[in-house]
Amino acid sequence: MQAAVLKGYKDGYELILRDNADFDKILVELKDLFRKLQLDTIEEEKQVSFTVNSGNRLLDAKQKQKIEKLVGNYQRFSIHKFVSDVIRTEDALEFMEEHTVHLNTDTIRNGQVKTITGDVLFLGNVHKGGILQATGSIFVLGSVEGVLHAGYRDNVIAVIAGNFKEAQQIRISDLVDIIETDKQEKNVVAYVNDLHAVSYTTLSELKTLRPKIFTQVGGF
Repeated sequence: MQAAVLKGYKDGYELILRDNADFDKILVELKDLFRKLQLDTIEEEKQVSFTVNSGNRLLDAKQKQKIEKLVGNYQRFSIHKFVSDVIRTEDALEFMEEHTVHLNTDTIRNGQVKTITGDVLFLGNVHKGGILQATGSIFVLGSVEGVLHAGYRDNVIAVIAGNFKEAQQIRISDLVDIIETDKQEKNVVAYVNDLHAVSYTTLSELKTLRPKIFTQVGGF
């Protein structure tokens, strides 16, 4: 059975590596395959890139480098990306963390910063001068007099929803807005609009604005 198989599609080429094959055998077959491909396309100038699919095998960095180096010996060919049907345990745990709605009841005092990976349903207290930041969205059922920062770092899809009318400031991704209490209702949603500015709407509109978020939190 072949350790490496080439398949062509309308949008490109895929190299399928048999996941239970010896890696050295894969390299030998790839070398032979690309040597033949080079001869077959000797008159052509078009650059060709390949997706490498390792199936249930997770290639490490050194193995990927060896494949890239091998393919790099042929000027017309390059590796577009590596894909597989499995991921590292660390990546799986990180994914779960980022896509979980965390329940938090902390009291965040002046000068303290609480950072949460993923979305948070906040039932605690943020005092003035305290900061609650999350990489995902923040849903407020507690008391907030400090700063809320959703989409911490670069997540512009995140929202801040609930009672944050007493907050000093809200932030979503790299955007900042000062809360004007006389203009804010008790239950609102802050989000980043199409003009890349912080905007406000009602909770009932969350399903239309961010349907995935609405489903994830069960229609909060």
